[in-house]
Amino acid sequence: VQLQASGGGLVQPGGSLRLSCEASRNIFSFDAMGWYRQAPGKQREWVAGISSAGSTNYLVSVKGRFTISGDVSKDTVYLQMNSLKPEDTGVYYCNGRTKLGYNFWGQGTQVTVSS
Repeated sequence: VQLQASGGGLVQPGGSLRLSCEASRNIFSFDAMGWYRQAPGKQREWVAGISSAGSTNYLVSVKGRFTISGDVSKDTVYLQMNSLKPEDTGVYYCNGRTKLGYNFWGQGTQVTVSS
């Protein structure tokens, strides 16, 4: 299973980016998919998740600004990030977890929020 993340870049505070995570198999085969991020010198943290039933959850600090969604026809999960802040800077990783608890990771995409 491969997860291909893309969409990162440099954006000014208040700007927007949309990250994509394309899976090599049907995203319904995962029990849940999500996005994590790792800032320099910090541990990786969970940011947002979506279950196979479509329910979503968010880290408190991104709730209301980020939206996770999935497109089954493209086997892709998205993370729409609005009102970006410098503290959102980091490498963003997509994750897919199977019903048996196996985790698959994408390669990471850099998001830098800076003026």
